[in-house]
Amino acid sequence: MTDLLADARETPLTNVHESLGARMAPFAGYKMPIQYSGIIPEHKAVRTAAGIFDLSHMGEIEVSGPGMLDFLERMLTNDVGAVSVYQAQYNLMLNDDGGIVDDLVLYHLPGKAFLVVNASNIEKDFDWLASHAPTGVQVRNRSFDTALVAIQGPRAAALVGKLIAFNLEQIGFYHAAVGNVGGTAVLISRTGYTGEDGFEIYLPNELAKPCWDAAMIAGEEFGITPIGLGARDTLRLEMKYMLYGNDIDDTTNPIEAGLGWVVKIDKPHDFIGKKFVAAMKGSGPPRRLVCFTMDQRAIPRSGCAIHQDGKAVGRVTSGTHSPSLDKGIGIGYVERSVGKVGDTLEVMIRDRPARATLIKPPFVTNTSRK
Repeated sequence: MTDLLADARETPLTNVHESLGARMAPFAGYKMPIQYSGIIPEHKAVRTAAGIFDLSHMGEIEVSGPGMLDFLERMLTNDVGAVSVYQAQYNLMLNDDGGIVDDLVLYHLPGKAFLVVNASNIEKDFDWLASHAPTGVQVRNRSFDTALVAIQGPRAAALVGKLIAFNLEQIGFYHAAVGNVGGTAVLISRTGYTGEDGFEIYLPNELAKPCWDAAMIAGEEFGITPIGLGARDTLRLEMKYMLYGNDIDDTTNPIEAGLGWVVKIDKPHDFIGKKFVAAMKGSGPPRRLVCFTMDQRAIPRSGCAIHQDGKAVGRVTSGTHSPSLDKGIGIGYVERSVGKVGDTLEVMIRDRPARATLIKPPFVTNTSRK
């Protein structure tokens, strides 16, 4: 762990996290804050007030040039043509066998597209896109000169309104605009991965610390709290948001992952992996991703076997203690015959069965702006 941390890439805010006493750990090749005051208080701060996140480890890939939209229609599963300028769209990129190369957010900006990808997949995604780009389409990796600061929570809008010279009421959910931080134009979007209203601010590396510092000062009256990756994980799991590498990967088909809504089989353009997704949609997947809550004091973890009536039927992909519900929650793949809401299962924790009940997601109410 020590060697991995020493060799990890720093974000423009690493020194800030260390000065705040954050517990640091390597994540996707970056030196990242796991927690400051603790996962539970940080989680609750986002659910009740406002939290600030350093997400500068995320990747940003810019696509431009003639034929840009046709190229993205081929590379992505959602209907790119339906995205207006300054609108964002959740999307998937598949391999030739229908496996998920990555899940990402697409921004349609004037004259270009901006893809926000998972930190662990930056090089893989860039190479995949660049290798398929036709003549005239430029694919550029902007990951290492772009910082990302997110502010999430029910008081986020009031806080960000003091920080950025822009009428935030003009930014709808999954839309973006150009605002001003310290005299520099930055991209601000009403997006996030917490289930709360909030904003993500994309800006040059040199503006990351001034933006963070200004947000901490402006946020004092709103109860702003720095948030580490630990609470980010519990927040996203309460929404049943996917974690690439745990819940989905390049061997996972979108249909079994419950992401069929992101796959537009009938859009005018073909896309890579379409025939495999269409086939699974037609026949039905042999397994599917489900959500469950624990009926006793137990915390499921990734890799735990899932049983029903003493028979192994699946495996947990993500699990945690939910600070909002004060109980264990998890998601995992089970055989297709299993999976009605209300069904009971056993999660094998340290080789002992712990009773769980399947529920309809999300685990808590999604209050992000719609």
